[in-house]
Amino acid sequence: MARVPLRPLDGIDFDAVLGEIGDAVAKDFGKGKVASYIPALKRVSPKKLGIAVSTVDGKEYRYGDAREPFSIQSISKVLTLIVALHHEGEGLWKRVGREPSGNPYNSLVQLERENGIPRNPFINAGALVVTDSLLTHDKDAKENFLNLARTLSGNKKVKFDREVARSERDHGHRNAAIAHFLKSHGNLNCDVEEVLDLYFHQCALAMSCLDLSRAFLPLANQGNDMHAGGNLIDKRRVKRVNAVMLTCGVYDGVGNFAYRVGIPCKSGVGGGIVGVIPRALSICVWSPELDAIGNSYVGTRVLELFTSKTHLSVF
Repeated sequence: MARVPLRPLDGIDFDAVLGEIGDAVAKDFGKGKVASYIPALKRVSPKKLGIAVSTVDGKEYRYGDAREPFSIQSISKVLTLIVALHHEGEGLWKRVGREPSGNPYNSLVQLERENGIPRNPFINAGALVVTDSLLTHDKDAKENFLNLARTLSGNKKVKFDREVARSERDHGHRNAAIAHFLKSHGNLNCDVEEVLDLYFHQCALAMSCLDLSRAFLPLANQGNDMHAGGNLIDKRRVKRVNAVMLTCGVYDGVGNFAYRVGIPCKSGVGGGIVGVIPRALSICVWSPELDAIGNSYVGTRVLELFTSKTHLSVF
C-alpha cells in the first residue's frame, strides 16, 4: 500500500521536467572525467545520460539511457548497510562511525589516526567492515546480496559484471591495504581475501537507473516494497540509512551537495547517483564523467535542477 506523499505529485509533469533537464545539462558534458583507475570503467562512453524516477504512488518516468545497466560501484554500500543493520542492529556502530569523513573515500590516514574505526559506512574502509558483517552472519552472503538487489529492483536479470570485478581485484591495491589494516586492528572477523572478493563483486553489480530507482523506493516509502509486497525494511532502518546517506553519501562533498540538491543521496564512481525524497519518490541519474571528488558532474547538476524545478526536497 502506497504511503501518503510528502506533497501532492499529481501537479508535476515529470516527463516534461526530465526533458527540460536533459536539454539544460547538454552544455555540461566534457567538464568531468570518467573514472580511469578501474580500466573496465574507463571504456564507458562519457556521453551517457540516464534518469529514472519511481514514485510512492506507483508511477515511473524515464529519460535517455535509463534502461542501460552500468557499474553501480559505491551505491551498493547502501544495500549492504541495510543488510548489516538487519544482522547487527545498533551494535554495528561499535565498529564503524556515522560522521562525514572530510577525506577522500579511500584514505588510510584517518583510519590510522582513529585506531581502525572507519568514520562512516560509505567510505571504503567502512564499507569493508559492513561487508565483513555480511560474511560473518551469512555463508551465502554473495548470492543473497545479489538476490536482494534482484528483489528490490524487480529485475531477475540483475547480475555481477565479472569483468569489472576482475578489474577491481587486479587494481584494488589500496582497498587490500585498507582491509589488512582493519584486520590488524581486529575490525575484520573474516578472511581478508573473502571480504575483498565480496566487496569487489558488490561494487561490480550492474544495474540500470530504472533498476536503482525501484530498488531505493522502499527508502522513500517507509520500507514498503511495491514489487515484492510488504515491508522488506523496517522503518527504523529506513530512518537510519537515509540519515547516513544525507550526511555521508557523496564522499567528502556532502555539505556542498546538500546545499545544492537537498536530498539524501548515494553516489558511485561508475557515474550513478541515487536520491530519496521521503514519502514521495526515488530518483537515479547516471552520467559517467566525475568531478574532482568522485561524484557524477552532470548527475549532480541533474539532481540540483530536479529538486529546484519540482520544489521537492527534505528541507
